[in-house]
Amino acid sequence: METSFLQTLVLVAEHGSMAAAARKLNITAAAVAQQIRALEREMGTPLVTRAGRTVGLTEAGARMLEPTRQLLRDVADLRSFANDGTLSGELRLGACPTVLAGLVPDVLSRMVADFPQINVFIKPSYSAELYADVERGVLDAAIVLQAPYDLPKTCRFEVLREEPLVVLVPERFAGRDAHEVLREEPLIRYDRHQWGGRLADDYLRRVGIAPRERFELNALNAIAVMVDRGLGVSLVPDWAPPWPEGIRVARLPLPEPCEPRRIGLVWSPGGVRARAVTALREECLRACEAQRAG
Repeated sequence: METSFLQTLVLVAEHGSMAAAARKLNITAAAVAQQIRALEREMGTPLVTRAGRTVGLTEAGARMLEPTRQLLRDVADLRSFANDGTLSGELRLGACPTVLAGLVPDVLSRMVADFPQINVFIKPSYSAELYADVERGVLDAAIVLQAPYDLPKTCRFEVLREEPLVVLVPERFAGRDAHEVLREEPLIRYDRHQWGGRLADDYLRRVGIAPRERFELNALNAIAVMVDRGLGVSLVPDWAPPWPEGIRVARLPLPEPCEPRRIGLVWSPGGVRARAVTALREECLRACEAQRAG
């Protein structure tokens, strides 16, 4: 069985189009169709169904999809086993929204430079889902918020960055008292259903501030723009750049101590990609140190 034909099937399923899969593989759509027909003959059953220009999977094709992806990952890992001195194969990495535009690009630029033979699959999602994926072995590692519960013994977590809470205000409010601002100005609340938002909610409760709530959302860059537009103030973690360009906001420190939001790496040690995860951890630490120095 040609593993390249299996890769073609996966790409057709992901893109819903023979032509899109062909562009990804840098071959013709006719060649894609030929590979799929060859695979169907070998499997003894139709794997794709066509409706106009759209291509989908049959029931048999759908059943094959996830085992096929796993098989392709295993084949890619063989390169690492065969080339003991070179990191190669696929690393499956999760990333929460906070780090996708900030830390992850810096880490990946270092990974690509140091280990050009490695391929990185990135799954964006919220931290709770990514923890579960690492525990189940779906992901090799994830850059996430620290969980508010104890992790199973099969997982390890290392803090990469601590982000203290600050009051984000329009630039003209710089120098004002943080608690005064939270009491008097409309609040753009960082979603309290998310782990980072819970830290802010816990702080407000602890210091006895009942703010005038105006909006609630889980999008830090959008909150910064809303503050710039004069729609209110917000209690948020002092997250890593990049921030939206052109905004004029100030950060007010809190007068009372508060638990910071912690960003870190979670992974399951001892897997077949342990060397790649170790390299990822080292690149994460270097990238965070460079951010702090900058």
